[in-house]
Amino acid sequence: MMDCTDRHERFFLRLLSKNVMLYTEMVATKSAIHGDRKKILDFKEIEKPLALQVGGSDKKELSAVCKIAEDMGYDEVNINLGCPSKKVQKNKFGACLIKEPELVAECINTMVNSCKIPVTAKTRIGFDDVENFEYLDSFVKKILKAGCKTIILHARKAILKGLTPKENLRIPKLNYPLVYEIKKANKNSEIIINGGITKCSEIKKHLQRCDGVMIGRAIYQNPYFLADIEKEIFNNKQVLSRSEIAEKLVDYVKDEIKKGTRVNQIMRHTVGLYHGQNGANKWKRFLSDNMMARDSDFQKVNHIMQIAQNNEKANETA
Repeated sequence: MMDCTDRHERFFLRLLSKNVMLYTEMVATKSAIHGDRKKILDFKEIEKPLALQVGGSDKKELSAVCKIAEDMGYDEVNINLGCPSKKVQKNKFGACLIKEPELVAECINTMVNSCKIPVTAKTRIGFDDVENFEYLDSFVKKILKAGCKTIILHARKAILKGLTPKENLRIPKLNYPLVYEIKKANKNSEIIINGGITKCSEIKKHLQRCDGVMIGRAIYQNPYFLADIEKEIFNNKQVLSRSEIAEKLVDYVKDEIKKGTRVNQIMRHTVGLYHGQNGANKWKRFLSDNMMARDSDFQKVNHIMQIAQNNEKANETA
C-alpha cells in the first residue's frame, strides 16, 4: 500500500474502526534510520494499534529499525517479504527474499532479539514457478523457528520478472486452499490470510480456517467497508456515519493546514467514502475540483461538510 497508508489515511481509517490493526506503508530501513524520522515515522496516538512495516535484508539495519519502532511506541514491526517491484528487488528486500529463507530467518531472529514488541512477517505464497506446499511450509517453519509468531500470507505468488506491481495484484491466481494447508500444518502459530477479500461474508469464511484477515485495496477503494467490518465482525454498533466522519475530517484538515499540510494530502484518501452510494460522483467531482485549494481557503474546506450532509440525506430517502 505504498503512497496509500500514510498518517492521514490512518487517521481517516481510525475514524471508521476502533478495532482493526493498522499498518504503515513499507519503509526501507535506510529511510527509517537516516531520513526525516518525524516526517516518515511519526503518528498520532489515535492510530494505534499500529504496526511499522519495514523493508530490508541487512540485519544491523533491521535491528536498528526495531529499536526505533519500539522507542516511538509502535505496537508491532512487520517485515515485508511480498513486494515484487523492481526497485525493491534491486535493494534486496520484498518478495525476492522468499528465495532466501536462511537469510530471512537470520534477519527475523535478529529483529526479535532487538525489541520487546512483536515481529511479524508478510509474504507471498511463492514466486515465479514455485508455488507448492512443501516449499512454503518449509519457509514458514524457518520464520517461526526464528521467533516470528505471526505470518501474513498473501494468497498469490509473486512474479519477479515481467509483471508490474499492479499486475502482480491481479494476474497470479489466488490460492486460498494453500494458505489453509499452511495453517493446518502450523496449528500453534498465527496465520493471517490476505488477498482479494471484499466482503464480510468472505471474512467470516476465512476466519473459520485462519486466525485473521488482512485487507488492503478493498478498504482503500471503499473505506466504509471498514465500518461494515466493525459492525459485523467486531459487533461494534457505535460506528460513525459518513457525514460524521467528514465533519471530523474537516476539523483535522483545518488543524493540519496550520502545520503546512496541503488539503489534497489528506482528502485524496477519501475519494471512495461514498462508494456505491447516492452522491458518490458529486463527492468525487468536488474533491477533484477543489483538493488543490489554497491553504487559507477554508470556505472550500467547509463545503466538504455540506456535500457530505446532502449525500447523507439523499441516501436516507433512497
